[in-house]
Amino acid sequence: MISTGSTGRTRVVLASQSPARLATLRSAGLSPEVVVSGVDESTVALTDAAELSVELARLKARAVAPAYDDALVIGCDSVLEFDGVVHGKPGTPERATERWRAMRGSSGVLHTGHCVIDTRTKEEVARSAKTVVHFAALTDDEIEAYVGTGEPLNVAGAFTIDGLGGAYVTGIEGDPHTVVGISLPLLRDMLSELGVGWHTLWT
Repeated sequence: MISTGSTGRTRVVLASQSPARLATLRSAGLSPEVVVSGVDESTVALTDAAELSVELARLKARAVAPAYDDALVIGCDSVLEFDGVVHGKPGTPERATERWRAMRGSSGVLHTGHCVIDTRTKEEVARSAKTVVHFAALTDDEIEAYVGTGEPLNVAGAFTIDGLGGAYVTGIEGDPHTVVGISLPLLRDMLSELGVGWHTLWT
Protein backbone atom coordinates (compact mmCIF):
# COMPACT_ATOMS: atom_id res chain seq x y z
CA MET A 1 0.00 0.00 0.00
CA ILE A 2 1.44 3.34 -0.95
CA SER A 3 1.55 6.30 1.39
CA THR A 4 -1.23 8.85 1.42
CA GLY A 5 0.83 11.93 2.26
CA SER A 6 -0.18 14.87 4.40
CA THR A 7 -3.66 15.17 2.91
CA GLY A 8 -4.54 11.60 3.86
CA ARG A 9 -5.23 10.75 0.21
CA THR A 10 -3.28 8.57 -2.14
CA ARG A 11 -1.52 10.50 -4.88
CA VAL A 12 -2.95 9.67 -8.31
CA VAL A 13 -1.22 10.65 -11.55
CA LEU A 14 -2.91 10.37 -14.95
CA ALA A 15 -0.35 9.84 -17.71
CA SER A 16 -2.67 11.15 -20.42
CA GLN A 17 -3.58 14.50 -21.92
CA SER A 18 -7.16 13.37 -22.62
CA PRO A 19 -9.69 15.84 -21.17
CA ALA A 20 -12.34 13.09 -21.31
CA ARG A 21 -10.32 10.72 -19.13
CA LEU A 22 -9.59 13.47 -16.63
CA ALA A 23 -13.25 14.51 -16.50
CA THR A 24 -14.33 10.89 -16.03
CA LEU A 25 -11.99 10.38 -13.08
CA ARG A 26 -13.03 13.68 -11.52
CA SER A 27 -16.70 12.79 -11.89
CA ALA A 28 -15.94 9.52 -10.10
CA GLY A 29 -14.49 11.38 -7.13
CA LEU A 30 -10.75 11.34 -7.90
CA SER A 31 -8.44 14.34 -8.27
CA PRO A 32 -5.53 13.15 -10.39
CA GLU A 33 -2.50 15.15 -11.38
CA VAL A 34 -2.00 15.16 -15.15
CA VAL A 35 1.38 14.49 -16.74
CA VAL A 36 1.62 14.03 -20.50
CA SER A 37 3.82 11.02 -21.26
CA GLY A 38 5.20 12.18 -24.59
CA VAL A 39 5.17 8.61 -25.91
CA ASP A 40 5.35 8.33 -29.70
CA GLU A 41 2.46 5.96 -30.43
CA SER A 42 3.59 5.41 -34.02
CA THR A 43 6.63 3.42 -32.84
CA VAL A 44 4.48 0.50 -31.62
CA ALA A 45 3.71 -1.92 -34.44
CA LEU A 46 1.37 -4.52 -32.95
CA THR A 47 -1.53 -5.78 -35.08
CA ASP A 48 -3.71 -7.17 -32.27
CA ALA A 49 -5.96 -4.35 -31.08
CA ALA A 50 -6.16 -5.43 -27.43
CA GLU A 51 -2.42 -6.01 -27.17
CA LEU A 52 -1.70 -2.68 -28.85
CA SER A 53 -3.96 -0.76 -26.48
CA VAL A 54 -2.31 -2.34 -23.45
CA GLU A 55 1.22 -1.79 -24.73
CA LEU A 56 0.54 1.89 -25.41
CA ALA A 57 -1.00 2.31 -21.97
CA ARG A 58 2.00 0.56 -20.42
CA LEU A 59 4.47 2.78 -22.25
CA LYS A 60 2.66 5.91 -21.09
CA ALA A 61 2.58 4.82 -17.46
CA ARG A 62 6.21 3.71 -17.51
CA ALA A 63 7.31 6.99 -19.06
CA VAL A 64 5.79 8.99 -16.20
CA ALA A 65 6.30 6.66 -13.23
CA PRO A 66 10.06 7.30 -12.66
CA ALA A 67 9.30 10.89 -11.64
CA TYR A 68 7.32 9.69 -8.61
CA ASP A 69 8.06 7.47 -5.63
CA ASP A 70 4.72 7.80 -3.85
CA ALA A 71 1.96 7.59 -6.43
CA LEU A 72 -0.41 5.50 -8.47
CA VAL A 73 0.36 6.26 -12.10
CA ILE A 74 -2.42 5.48 -14.60
CA GLY A 75 -1.76 5.14 -18.31
CA CYS A 76 -4.52 4.55 -20.89
CA ASP A 77 -4.85 4.31 -24.63
CA SER A 78 -7.66 3.41 -27.01
CA VAL A 79 -7.76 1.94 -30.51
CA LEU A 80 -10.67 0.99 -32.73
CA GLU A 81 -10.85 -2.39 -34.43
CA PHE A 82 -12.97 -2.15 -37.58
CA ASP A 83 -13.23 -4.85 -40.22
CA GLY A 84 -10.17 -6.55 -38.74
CA VAL A 85 -8.02 -3.42 -39.01
CA VAL A 86 -6.70 -1.43 -36.06
CA HIS A 87 -7.27 2.32 -36.14
CA GLY A 88 -5.82 4.91 -33.80
CA LYS A 89 -6.15 8.68 -34.15
CA PRO A 90 -6.73 9.66 -37.80
CA GLY A 91 -4.60 12.81 -37.54
CA THR A 92 -5.78 14.38 -40.81
CA PRO A 93 -9.19 15.44 -42.16
CA GLU A 94 -8.74 13.20 -45.18
CA ARG A 95 -8.16 10.12 -43.06
CA ALA A 96 -11.01 10.96 -40.69
CA THR A 97 -13.39 11.40 -43.63
CA GLU A 98 -12.30 8.11 -45.14
CA ARG A 99 -12.86 6.28 -41.87
CA TRP A 100 -16.31 7.72 -41.29
CA ARG A 101 -17.41 6.82 -44.80
CA ALA A 102 -16.40 3.24 -44.04
CA MET A 103 -17.83 3.14 -40.49
CA ARG A 104 -21.23 4.78 -41.05
CA GLY A 105 -24.12 2.41 -40.52
CA SER A 106 -21.74 -0.24 -39.22
CA SER A 107 -20.05 -1.29 -35.98
CA GLY A 108 -16.56 -1.51 -34.54
CA VAL A 109 -14.87 -2.61 -31.33
CA LEU A 110 -13.10 -0.03 -29.21
CA HIS A 111 -10.26 -1.44 -27.12
CA THR A 112 -8.97 0.65 -24.22
CA GLY A 113 -5.75 -0.41 -22.56
CA HIS A 114 -5.04 0.44 -18.92
CA CYS A 115 -1.83 0.26 -16.93
CA VAL A 116 -1.47 1.17 -13.27
CA ILE A 117 1.92 1.39 -11.58
CA ASP A 118 2.31 1.66 -7.82
CA THR A 119 5.61 3.54 -7.69
CA ARG A 120 6.18 2.73 -4.00
CA THR A 121 6.12 -1.03 -4.50
CA LYS A 122 7.03 -1.02 -8.22
CA GLU A 123 4.06 -3.28 -8.88
CA GLU A 124 2.34 -2.97 -12.25
CA VAL A 125 -1.02 -4.18 -13.51
CA ALA A 126 -2.13 -3.90 -17.15
CA ARG A 127 -5.45 -4.88 -18.71
CA SER A 128 -7.64 -4.12 -21.73
CA ALA A 129 -11.38 -3.53 -21.94
CA LYS A 130 -13.47 -3.66 -25.09
CA THR A 131 -16.83 -2.24 -26.12
CA VAL A 132 -18.81 -2.68 -29.32
CA VAL A 133 -19.79 0.67 -30.86
CA HIS A 134 -22.62 1.09 -33.39
CA PHE A 135 -22.37 4.07 -35.72
CA ALA A 136 -25.19 6.04 -37.33
CA ALA A 137 -25.58 6.09 -41.10
CA LEU A 138 -24.17 9.58 -41.60
CA THR A 139 -24.63 11.49 -44.83
CA ASP A 140 -21.64 12.94 -46.66
CA ASP A 141 -22.67 16.40 -45.45
CA GLU A 142 -22.73 15.24 -41.83
CA ILE A 143 -19.30 13.65 -42.17
CA GLU A 144 -17.89 16.80 -43.76
CA ALA A 145 -19.37 18.98 -41.03
CA TYR A 146 -18.13 16.72 -38.20
CA VAL A 147 -14.63 16.38 -39.60
CA GLY A 148 -14.60 20.15 -40.12
CA THR A 149 -14.95 20.70 -36.38
CA GLY A 150 -11.58 19.02 -35.84
CA GLU A 151 -12.94 16.85 -33.03
CA PRO A 152 -12.43 13.45 -34.68
CA LEU A 153 -8.85 14.11 -35.79
CA ASN A 154 -7.11 13.37 -32.49
CA VAL A 155 -9.32 10.74 -30.88
CA ALA A 156 -9.15 6.99 -31.32
CA GLY A 157 -11.43 5.76 -34.07
CA ALA A 158 -12.27 9.32 -35.16
CA PHE A 159 -15.26 9.65 -32.83
CA THR A 160 -16.37 10.56 -29.31
CA ILE A 161 -19.55 9.92 -27.34
CA ASP A 162 -19.01 12.75 -24.87
CA GLY A 163 -18.75 15.52 -27.45
CA LEU A 164 -20.10 16.45 -30.87
CA GLY A 165 -19.80 12.85 -32.02
CA GLY A 166 -22.27 11.61 -29.42
CA ALA A 167 -25.16 12.07 -31.85
CA TYR A 168 -23.48 9.74 -34.32
CA VAL A 169 -23.17 6.74 -31.99
CA THR A 170 -26.46 4.81 -31.98
CA GLY A 171 -25.53 2.29 -29.31
CA ILE A 172 -22.80 0.50 -27.41
CA GLU A 173 -22.40 -2.98 -25.93
CA GLY A 174 -20.23 -2.90 -22.84
CA ASP A 175 -18.95 -0.37 -20.34
CA PRO A 176 -19.65 3.15 -21.66
CA HIS A 177 -16.60 4.51 -19.82
CA THR A 178 -14.41 2.39 -22.08
CA VAL A 179 -15.58 4.44 -25.04
CA VAL A 180 -14.63 7.66 -23.23
CA GLY A 181 -11.18 6.20 -22.73
CA ILE A 182 -11.00 4.79 -19.21
CA SER A 183 -13.07 1.95 -17.75
CA LEU A 184 -13.90 2.72 -14.12
CA PRO A 185 -15.01 -0.85 -13.24
CA LEU A 186 -11.82 -2.30 -14.73
CA LEU A 187 -9.67 0.34 -13.05
CA ARG A 188 -11.30 -0.48 -9.71
CA ASP A 189 -10.43 -4.16 -10.16
CA MET A 190 -6.84 -3.33 -11.12
CA LEU A 191 -6.38 -1.09 -8.09
CA SER A 192 -7.79 -3.84 -5.90
CA GLU A 193 -5.04 -6.15 -7.19
CA LEU A 194 -2.55 -3.56 -5.94
CA GLY A 195 -4.21 -3.44 -2.53
CA VAL A 196 -5.90 -0.07 -3.07
CA GLY A 197 -9.60 0.38 -2.34
CA TRP A 198 -11.41 2.51 -4.91
CA HIS A 199 -13.29 4.42 -2.21
CA THR A 200 -10.03 5.43 -0.54
CA LEU A 201 -9.23 7.59 -3.59
CA TRP A 202 -12.37 9.70 -3.34
CA THR A 203 -11.72 13.34 -2.60
